[in-house]
Amino acid sequence: MSDKVKFEVEFVIQSSQPLLYQYISTPSGLSEWFADNVNSRGELFTFIWDGSEEEAKLLKRKSDEFVRFAWAEAEDDAYFEMRIIVDEITSDVSLFITDFADEDEVDEAKMLWENQISSLKQVLGSS
Repeated sequence: MSDKVKFEVEFVIQSSQPLLYQYISTPSGLSEWFADNVNSRGELFTFIWDGSEEEAKLLKRKSDEFVRFAWAEAEDDAYFEMRIIVDEITSDVSLFITDFADEDEVDEAKMLWENQISSLKQVLGSS
Protein backbone atom coordinates (compact mmCIF):
# COMPACT_ATOMS: atom_id res chain seq x y z
CA MET A 1 0.00 0.00 0.00
CA SER A 2 1.27 3.42 -0.95
CA ASP A 3 1.94 6.22 1.54
CA LYS A 4 1.56 8.76 -1.24
CA VAL A 5 -1.41 11.09 -1.33
CA LYS A 6 -3.11 12.33 -4.46
CA PHE A 7 -3.21 16.06 -5.06
CA GLU A 8 -4.50 18.26 -7.86
CA VAL A 9 -3.58 21.75 -9.02
CA GLU A 10 -5.05 23.86 -11.78
CA PHE A 11 -3.37 26.55 -13.88
CA VAL A 12 -5.06 28.89 -16.35
CA ILE A 13 -2.98 28.98 -19.52
CA GLN A 14 -3.56 31.30 -22.44
CA SER A 15 -3.03 28.89 -25.28
CA SER A 16 -4.98 26.88 -27.82
CA GLN A 17 -5.84 23.32 -26.85
CA PRO A 18 -3.87 21.68 -29.73
CA LEU A 19 -0.73 23.77 -29.07
CA LEU A 20 -0.84 23.07 -25.33
CA TYR A 21 -1.31 19.36 -26.02
CA GLN A 22 1.89 19.33 -28.11
CA TYR A 23 3.80 20.77 -25.15
CA ILE A 24 2.51 18.16 -22.69
CA SER A 25 2.59 15.07 -24.89
CA THR A 26 5.67 15.15 -27.14
CA PRO A 27 9.35 14.77 -26.24
CA SER A 28 10.20 18.02 -28.03
CA GLY A 29 7.38 19.88 -26.28
CA LEU A 30 8.24 18.49 -22.83
CA SER A 31 11.93 19.36 -23.42
CA GLU A 32 10.93 23.01 -23.73
CA TRP A 33 9.66 23.32 -20.14
CA PHE A 34 9.39 20.09 -18.15
CA ALA A 35 12.91 18.67 -18.33
CA ASP A 36 16.30 19.54 -19.83
CA ASN A 37 15.79 16.84 -22.42
CA VAL A 38 13.17 14.19 -23.17
CA ASN A 39 13.52 11.12 -25.37
CA SER A 40 10.96 8.47 -26.15
CA ARG A 41 10.88 4.95 -27.48
CA GLY A 42 7.28 4.01 -28.00
CA GLU A 43 5.45 4.37 -24.70
CA LEU A 44 8.66 4.84 -22.67
CA PHE A 45 9.77 8.42 -22.05
CA THR A 46 13.19 9.31 -20.61
CA PHE A 47 13.28 12.65 -18.75
CA ILE A 48 16.72 14.16 -18.18
CA TRP A 49 17.49 16.83 -15.56
CA ASP A 50 21.04 17.98 -14.76
CA GLY A 51 22.46 14.71 -16.07
CA SER A 52 20.14 12.42 -14.10
CA GLU A 53 17.52 10.35 -15.90
CA GLU A 54 14.05 9.22 -14.92
CA GLU A 55 11.94 6.92 -17.03
CA ALA A 56 8.17 7.10 -17.23
CA LYS A 57 5.67 5.02 -19.14
CA LEU A 58 2.92 6.73 -21.06
CA LEU A 59 -0.18 5.03 -19.61
CA LYS A 60 -2.96 6.87 -21.43
CA ARG A 61 -3.50 9.76 -23.75
CA LYS A 62 -6.32 11.40 -25.62
CA SER A 63 -5.46 13.88 -28.33
CA ASP A 64 -5.89 17.53 -27.25
CA GLU A 65 -7.19 16.41 -23.84
CA PHE A 66 -4.74 14.64 -21.51
CA VAL A 67 -1.65 12.53 -20.96
CA ARG A 68 -0.96 10.21 -18.03
CA PHE A 69 2.50 8.92 -17.11
CA ALA A 70 3.78 6.57 -14.40
CA TRP A 71 7.38 6.73 -13.22
CA ALA A 72 9.17 3.45 -13.93
CA GLU A 73 10.80 3.44 -10.48
CA ALA A 74 7.51 3.91 -8.63
CA GLU A 75 6.52 0.96 -6.48
CA ASP A 76 2.86 1.92 -6.30
CA ASP A 77 -0.05 2.94 -8.48
CA ALA A 78 0.97 6.61 -8.49
CA TYR A 79 0.94 8.50 -11.75
CA PHE A 80 0.95 12.07 -12.95
CA GLU A 81 -1.59 13.41 -15.36
CA MET A 82 -1.83 16.67 -17.28
CA ARG A 83 -5.39 17.35 -18.44
CA ILE A 84 -6.52 20.26 -20.59
CA ILE A 85 -9.86 21.72 -19.52
CA VAL A 86 -11.69 24.32 -21.62
CA ASP A 87 -14.38 26.37 -19.88
CA GLU A 88 -17.52 26.10 -22.01
CA ILE A 89 -18.67 29.63 -21.19
CA THR A 90 -15.45 31.68 -21.20
CA SER A 91 -13.33 29.37 -23.42
CA ASP A 92 -10.50 29.78 -20.88
CA VAL A 93 -7.97 26.97 -21.14
CA SER A 94 -6.67 25.38 -17.94
CA LEU A 95 -4.09 22.71 -17.31
CA PHE A 96 -5.25 20.42 -14.53
CA ILE A 97 -2.42 18.46 -12.90
CA THR A 98 -3.00 15.28 -10.88
CA ASP A 99 0.04 13.90 -9.07
CA PHE A 100 1.03 11.94 -5.98
CA ALA A 101 3.53 12.77 -3.25
CA ASP A 102 4.40 11.72 0.28
CA GLU A 103 2.08 13.50 2.70
CA ASP A 104 4.87 15.71 4.08
CA GLU A 105 6.01 16.65 0.54
CA VAL A 106 2.72 17.73 -1.06
CA ASP A 107 3.38 21.47 -0.64
CA GLU A 108 6.86 21.06 -2.10
CA ALA A 109 5.47 19.04 -5.04
CA LYS A 110 2.85 21.73 -5.71
CA MET A 111 5.58 24.39 -5.72
CA LEU A 112 7.58 22.30 -8.17
CA TRP A 113 4.57 22.15 -10.49
CA GLU A 114 4.06 25.91 -10.12
CA ASN A 115 7.67 26.46 -11.23
CA GLN A 116 7.30 24.02 -14.13
CA ILE A 117 4.05 25.61 -15.31
CA SER A 118 5.63 29.04 -15.02
CA SER A 119 8.30 27.81 -17.48
CA LEU A 120 5.58 26.42 -19.74
CA LYS A 121 3.73 29.75 -19.73
CA GLN A 122 6.96 31.53 -20.66
CA VAL A 123 7.55 29.20 -23.59
CA LEU A 124 3.95 29.68 -24.74
CA GLY A 125 4.05 33.45 -24.27
CA SER A 126 1.13 33.11 -21.85
CA SER A 127 0.84 35.49 -18.90
